[in-house]
Amino acid sequence: VVVAKKHGRVATTSKRLADRKIEKFDKNITKRGFVPETTTKKGKDYPVGPILLGFFVFVVIGSSLFQIIRTATSGGMA
Repeated sequence: VVVAKKHGRVATTSKRLADRKIEKFDKNITKRGFVPETTTKKGKDYPVGPILLGFFVFVVIGSSLFQIIRTATSGGMA
């Protein structure tokens, strides 16, 4: 089996290596159609933890409340 030309010479693969590649390819062919419907995990796995989510909500709500109080005490536009 001819693989590639390298410096004017032809490099060939060994019969053993070629047989291994063919066997691997054949195994993949027989697996077709047996793929799960989704590759993602099912379940309640959140990308962030509950503590980090709570901190984020605290910062967002806290800053908005702070802005509302500051606007109300300054009498309009701050």
